[in-house]
Amino acid sequence: MNVLLLATILPSIVVDLGGAALISWPTIGYLASSIVASTCVGLLTAVIGARRVFVIGAIVIGVGTLVCGFATAMPHVIAGRFVQGFGGGLASAVGYVLVRNIFPEHVWARVFALLAGVWSVSILIGPLVGGVFARVGHWRGAFFTVTTLAALLVIGAMSALPYVEPAGRGTKPGVPGLRVGLVWVAIAGVSTASIVAAPAQKSFLIALAVVALVVTLRLDRLARARLLPGDAFSLGSATGVGLWVVLLMSIAWTPLNIFVPIFLKTLHGFDPLAAGYTVAIASLGWTVAAVAVAGVSAEWSACLIVAGPLALGAGLLGMAVGMPSGPLALVVAAILLVGLGIGSCWAFLAQRVMTGARAGDEDVAASSVATVQQTGFALGAAVAGLVANAVGFSADGVGRAAFWVPVAFSVAALTAAVVGMRLRALTRGRVARP
Repeated sequence: MNVLLLATILPSIVVDLGGAALISWPTIGYLASSIVASTCVGLLTAVIGARRVFVIGAIVIGVGTLVCGFATAMPHVIAGRFVQGFGGGLASAVGYVLVRNIFPEHVWARVFALLAGVWSVSILIGPLVGGVFARVGHWRGAFFTVTTLAALLVIGAMSALPYVEPAGRGTKPGVPGLRVGLVWVAIAGVSTASIVAAPAQKSFLIALAVVALVVTLRLDRLARARLLPGDAFSLGSATGVGLWVVLLMSIAWTPLNIFVPIFLKTLHGFDPLAAGYTVAIASLGWTVAAVAVAGVSAEWSACLIVAGPLALGAGLLGMAVGMPSGPLALVVAAILLVGLGIGSCWAFLAQRVMTGARAGDEDVAASSVATVQQTGFALGAAVAGLVANAVGFSADGVGRAAFWVPVAFSVAALTAAVVGMRLRALTRGRVARP
């Protein structure tokens, strides 16, 4: 809801406070801090417990939202979003840890389906609330509404979430300064790559980000207190392969939120709210698929790990065909297929990442799903900008970008399907039945 609401009121913020040149930075700031926060969730959970991490995350979200609500300039909004992102990263990543700690394995897929079901409410309410406050000329009220919700979330979490004794209670964790610093380098590289114009500079910054992430992963495997599972991105373990599929599917999802609204507005005359709700069809498809397949057998869930990425890739190719000149029915169907594809397999991916965790890596593996997801979004944003500029994303080149951007990202989705076949082979017979 927070993300959809901001997208609706951001034009009003620019009119009131200025800073049009910084319009992408509220999103970049949120994404950057959320990645770092989610990366540290495993360490924090081991020391203070998952419930406290969740409550702290909700409090930080509220504080950041207040900063946005009282902002007097665009840099203040960016600062507030940066704080919000840290809280959001904690809450989203520790959510996976809570699912693992509270519920038995055989109902994990159902719980993730229920979590996805909340999206259908956010899809309807987020843009609506933002649109109402923008229309009456009081965009600050939208932020104050989110602050109130964050306060209710704190109260609900403290009263409803059970307390689980942290595994490392009483210990003083070492601060992984070098690894967190390298994560920041990667984020800075990706974030800057998304706004610079020169393709050579984009390529260099993306390469810098990839190198920083690889070095971070190498150092993390040698560390005693890890930020990611010891077998993260290994092709020989279910957790490692599962994280590859999560990363690739997150990358493939990215153009939907960044470029599709622009394509719909420029090529088909949609107003911002109509474009936003059209893109939200994908999130609705994610929810519907997640709920529909939550109770399938282990054999069917294994098939969906391959079929989901294939559907995602087919949806992107459908957008590439229909977006430049129509028909709109094909575009809408393709957007829906993208959501159905990722929703049909996401819960089972998370389940396999958590099930395959090595002893001692259980909580870190659970939180790593959100970390890798956010990292994929950041990498995808940078690559999407690179592809769009390479094909001439301008007033007369929107049609070309509308074709080539989804085509390029369908490669990530189809690669995820291939890697999903490896994951299916590694986890055959190991997943608990619903």
